[in-house]
Amino acid sequence: MDYQVFLEKPKSFYKNYPRKDGNIEVTHYCPGCGHGVVHKYIAEALDKLGVQDRSIIVSPVGCSVFAYYYFDVGNEQAAHGRAPALATGIKRAQPHSIVISYQGDGDLAAIGTAEIVHAANRGENITVFFINNAIYGMTGGQMAPTTLEGQKTSTSPLGRNPANEGYPIRVAELLATLKAPTYIERVSLHDVKHRTQARKAIYKALKCQVDKKGFSLVEILSQCPTGWKVDAPQSLKWIEEKMLPYFEVGVKRDLTEDAKPIDPPARIWDTDAIIKNLGLMELDIRPRAARDTILDKYRDPRFKIAGFGGQGVLTMGIILAGCGMLEDYNVAWLPSYGPEMRGGTAHCHVTISEKPIGSPLVTNSTVCIAMNKPSQEKFEKELVPGGLLIRNSSMIDIAPERTDIEILSIPATEIATDLGSLKVQNMVILGAYLEKTNVIHPDTLEMVLRSMLKKAALLDLNKKAIELGREHARKND
Repeated sequence: MDYQVFLEKPKSFYKNYPRKDGNIEVTHYCPGCGHGVVHKYIAEALDKLGVQDRSIIVSPVGCSVFAYYYFDVGNEQAAHGRAPALATGIKRAQPHSIVISYQGDGDLAAIGTAEIVHAANRGENITVFFINNAIYGMTGGQMAPTTLEGQKTSTSPLGRNPANEGYPIRVAELLATLKAPTYIERVSLHDVKHRTQARKAIYKALKCQVDKKGFSLVEILSQCPTGWKVDAPQSLKWIEEKMLPYFEVGVKRDLTEDAKPIDPPARIWDTDAIIKNLGLMELDIRPRAARDTILDKYRDPRFKIAGFGGQGVLTMGIILAGCGMLEDYNVAWLPSYGPEMRGGTAHCHVTISEKPIGSPLVTNSTVCIAMNKPSQEKFEKELVPGGLLIRNSSMIDIAPERTDIEILSIPATEIATDLGSLKVQNMVILGAYLEKTNVIHPDTLEMVLRSMLKKAALLDLNKKAIELGREHARKND
């Protein structure tokens, strides 16, 4: 019987790469670069494992930044060094997906050191392909954490000096000292024999994830003729003669045979368990229909809450976010404070929304809570037209500049002083907001406070402050 052999591009690749004008059949990588070879091995493995339709590649800053032009899979871009963090979030949100973090040495071993170490230490069920070419290839050939001793680069023209810049980092060995990783291997692309092993290692690392066996990483010694200022054949020889003696290839850790599959639900937050552990009672979530009583202008509030450290600004944000969470809203809380806590400046961003939240950062707030004069001066201008400004009139002696917003002035510091504790001025403001908008049910707020305040006297004090804030809002509405 006659056989015909067909050599074709892996299905996990796009048919062509229309990144720019010119030949759409080629990549943007320099001649002789190793990225194209690694891409091929990854695509072949995805095809062989049959996971193209559920795979996601995360590529950060670096030569790999345009991976989304080549791989016909899900693609996400990450900030410099943050690919393992983004990959972790994707995997935890979508446990069925196959998530790949594709990184260079300048990205993974420099600005991204913390991300890769902690992802590996947690044993995240992701796969990392780490391209080690001993240089910052994309930005002109600067010294990288993997640059060899004595190697000359644009930022180490006299050669890397360990007394000054430290020694090259062996990432595979470093991560192999951790308890959680399942599979770690270093391979090379400098000849056919080693490329064959690289292909096997890439497949094995992906299969480790498909089998739900935990964290895997393949470090790949890859050529960079442009950055090294040599031709392609010389770059292969450079790996063999310069890199291999220091970066020894081989398996650094392999627990794939004994590792038990990770049950995805175990990686997801159990909300009921969290509520129970926090000491919160079961709450009957208000049905969506009951929220129809909330005026449209108060729905889905985006808060900017600001004041001095010690005024309970961050705590107010946490309480609002906690109330929203228990009432089945989507919530986000993002703190920001100066070097001094008590007495310094502080503000936080809070979003409570019936819709998914794209970012925790609030740039155009619908509610501004200003606990002092500097906060009103700074954040009043960020309110959307028709937004709500709640101001602590005890500490703000200037009138708002805006005429296109709602204004609710509450002498919170004065009321808290009369109650005997400045610590509850934030609760006065919170009570006023609750009365004004009806976004959060009073019972929800009390439940959150009960979980935070174990002493009955403190709980009673805070409840009194809330009620006085509500009363003041009713009188001045």
